[in-house]
Amino acid sequence: EAHSEKSSVDEPHVAELKELPPHLEYAFSEGDDKLPVIIAKDLSVEEKTALIIILKSYKRAIAWKLSDIKGINPEFCTHKILMEEDFEPAVQHQRRVNPKIHDVIKQEVIKLLEAGLIYPISDSPWLSPVHCVLKKGGFTVVENEDN
Repeated sequence: EAHSEKSSVDEPHVAELKELPPHLEYAFSEGDDKLPVIIAKDLSVEEKTALIIILKSYKRAIAWKLSDIKGINPEFCTHKILMEEDFEPAVQHQRRVNPKIHDVIKQEVIKLLEAGLIYPISDSPWLSPVHCVLKKGGFTVVENEDN
């Protein structure tokens, strides 16, 4: 039985907006509170209007939430490292994670797992520890099965 999940363009949801730097602002491609995009504040009214018109006409090309990305062929975006056959992996121990962000890391990993963007690997000697990097827009997290 085929299951077709509606994209966020078909059923847009009200997004949780985060605080932006002073030179940026939100604009919406759908109504007054749906399909948000971040644009420069110093654009003229004409430039903002033209940008929104373009974004509206190409809104299906934008991934508005993680589940919109599912259709990408893994061969297109999978990174492969060619190694010599006799090369041995180096064991890396788990780095300490600040307890305050541990739950944030867990939620991000669960969100990526549910969207199908990452998957657990339990039988590879090439696993690496969690790397949590604070970015301006949030956290970037990489996790393995042992964490």
